[in-house]
Amino acid sequence: MLAAETPLAGCTLPQSGTRLVCKSACRRSRNRRQQTRGFLRQQSLKAQQQPNYQDEKKLREAVEIISRMPPLVFAGECRNLQARLAKCATGEAFLVQGGDCAESFSQFSANRIRDSFRVQLQMAVVAMFGGGVPVVKVGRMAGQFAKPRSADTEVFDGRELPSYRGDIINGQDFTSDARVPDPMRLVQAYNQAAATLNLLRGFATGGYAGLQRVMEWNLDFMAKSDEGRAYLDVAKRVDEAIQFMVACGLDSHTAIMTETEYYVSHECLLLDYEQALTREDSTTGLWYDCSGHMLWCGERTRQLDGAHVEFMRGIANPIGVKVSDKMDPGQLVSLIAALNPENTPGRLTVIIRMGADKVRANLPRLVEAVRNSGQVVTWVCDPMHGNTECVAGYKTRRYERIRAEVEAFFDVHEELGTVPGGIHLEMTGDDVTECLGGGSSILETDLNSRYHTHCDPRLNAEQALEMSFYVASRLAQRKEKLGQNTKPLAILR
Repeated sequence: MLAAETPLAGCTLPQSGTRLVCKSACRRSRNRRQQTRGFLRQQSLKAQQQPNYQDEKKLREAVEIISRMPPLVFAGECRNLQARLAKCATGEAFLVQGGDCAESFSQFSANRIRDSFRVQLQMAVVAMFGGGVPVVKVGRMAGQFAKPRSADTEVFDGRELPSYRGDIINGQDFTSDARVPDPMRLVQAYNQAAATLNLLRGFATGGYAGLQRVMEWNLDFMAKSDEGRAYLDVAKRVDEAIQFMVACGLDSHTAIMTETEYYVSHECLLLDYEQALTREDSTTGLWYDCSGHMLWCGERTRQLDGAHVEFMRGIANPIGVKVSDKMDPGQLVSLIAALNPENTPGRLTVIIRMGADKVRANLPRLVEAVRNSGQVVTWVCDPMHGNTECVAGYKTRRYERIRAEVEAFFDVHEELGTVPGGIHLEMTGDDVTECLGGGSSILETDLNSRYHTHCDPRLNAEQALEMSFYVASRLAQRKEKLGQNTKPLAILR
């Protein structure tokens, strides 16, 4: 089902002459025909990882409700993010993307949104100040509700039920009723995403994210940690730099000092939801998936002849694709060509998820193949998904292995002379004990104390901040090696 055509805000038609307007109109018409054909073809292809809804009428009703709702994001915002990601591809900026493994209906609260937003602000300050490059902040928020699964069913205590696929589809409780896919959860997910975005926009533009408040962002439970103290030291130096710039005549009330840019993203998995929020931009004639600024295609749904890739070909958002050590270099080049045929910088992010032991052996051949093809992508490291293990009955990850994968990612790009463009983390602002190790020294015996995730283990705020200090050190080393002077403060607001 194709969503209704809803005009999007953000741009106007060129006004510099009839010829230019006519060219623009022809281009819009051509793009509209191409993308509409793509959407129609996508509906005829096999879509992996989709729920088996028992009530098709109820599904159509839910999709129709969402298709009449306002867009969650706007075309102009997506274009802005694409321009920022283009700079990440060349080393002029760095992407910090993070958030929950899967958003929850039951754990939804303003405080959790605030704390996750706040820890990303902290990470950005550390990376900008220490690494000397602007940081693009993208959350796994306001749409990260669905999860791919390796099997359609799961067994517990000898009983087999359909797998939990995220709150947008079914419930986590191990009961027959909870595991039935409910189409009206699509509407609940939309409403929660809208509320989340409303709060995030308020935080980003209402003064909370102002650099003058950098000393106030420290989370209470981090006050006595090494990472917390290190952050306060950076915050103090940032504050001193701001005071100096104000003394030199900088207006502390300008937007660059009081606001920040913040974008949201999620995996493009549940196509009924994504299509219901796909709208045509009346300015450009392009189609945008208005469920999020950036969408990515997962390891299980990146088939070149699959419905997910075909859908993503048809939207103009900046998009990503997750790649493991199983990816063949030639196949990756073909996938990039399909998703970004015009080779537009910032359009496509390749997110590596291999595991700490596999990056050095497998990433170079992928990077070299893409470089030799002349394709422009933003390379990003997801060090979470390849390092999952089971300890004492808990799904967990070891911080040391997460960092080792990030280290290998930077090392490979340094050796090849290519650009490490960002990191992609599953993390939270909560004081959880889900990943082992790090400066917070979480032990196996600590896992049961504050293990709150209902899906995959997340870095807590201390561990995420510790990672940002490491990233800052590598960015600073890269600038030094390239012969650039590391400035005391770099801001992309």
